[in-house]
Amino acid sequence: MEKESFKELLKAVRCLNSFQDRLLREQLAAIAYEKRVSKQLETPYEKNVCPHCGAKDLVRWGKRNDMQRYRCKACKCTFNSLTGTPLARLRRKGHWLDYAACLKAGLSVRKAAKKCGVHATTAFRWRHRFLQEGNSIKPAKLQGIVEAGEVFFKRSEKGQRSAKQLSKNCKEERGNVCVLVSRDRNHNVYDALLEKFTPDTLKKILQDHLARDVLFCSDNNSVYRRFARENNIRHGYVNLQKGELVKKDIVHLRYVVDYQDKLRTWILHHFRGVATKYLPNYLTWMRELDEFNGNISPLTFLLRAKGGGVYKDQPLSRTDNFR
Repeated sequence: MEKESFKELLKAVRCLNSFQDRLLREQLAAIAYEKRVSKQLETPYEKNVCPHCGAKDLVRWGKRNDMQRYRCKACKCTFNSLTGTPLARLRRKGHWLDYAACLKAGLSVRKAAKKCGVHATTAFRWRHRFLQEGNSIKPAKLQGIVEAGEVFFKRSEKGQRSAKQLSKNCKEERGNVCVLVSRDRNHNVYDALLEKFTPDTLKKILQDHLARDVLFCSDNNSVYRRFARENNIRHGYVNLQKGELVKKDIVHLRYVVDYQDKLRTWILHHFRGVATKYLPNYLTWMRELDEFNGNISPLTFLLRAKGGGVYKDQPLSRTDNFR
């Protein structure tokens, strides 16, 4: 703003009535809070790389929407800290932490939209943008004793307005989706959707995420036994069909069964089922809540949505209640 225009603005402020003064203060508080959120999402200059070509030779290229822009000397492209992340091109940053708090509370799309003052469509888009990057944040290795089990959900096209669904005579597509859940005794969880529940699929999904000296525990399903035998993995199993719950005081499935029950309740009762298309995002959501025992901060949700690995909680207090 030019100097003369700013002086005129200051003169106009003196003429505000009490109602206008309150609205102005609320708007200024909202802008200030949005700037603080933008600052939290900034990547330090020395850690920035070009999302287009991966080069590190960058120059600062002004600011836009309270975020520093950069220009890559190699490919001449400009970007900011959110370019190439799920948060890119999303608006209304001042509401993001409030929405992350709604994710922590497990609120529905409509309740979250009402609480944050946004449209339900926006809340739905934010939900899956915020959870998208978390699919890649999983433990690199499961250590010690690892328990494994599978959860099946009905295949669903919930929310998809295809011609097949709109037809009055169409029947719901039958079939189940298998979710593999692996959990070690340190409560680290690795989950994945399986196209087929076979030893080859387990090898493709699990082998690189099991430590070399791991003890793999499961039920007596032949798929698990064959997977362990073919890949030289120590294996212990219990026969649940015969009521065998513990073997040698070590082999049991208590931890993974507990997680499976929470996941099943989360999907089927809390959300009344979810579309198969978005199921990986809900697995991420459940995994992050379990990892922090329900105490994950909204800022951590936001930083994980941006991507780049696991972040420590950083305090960001909101001193102005402007809603």
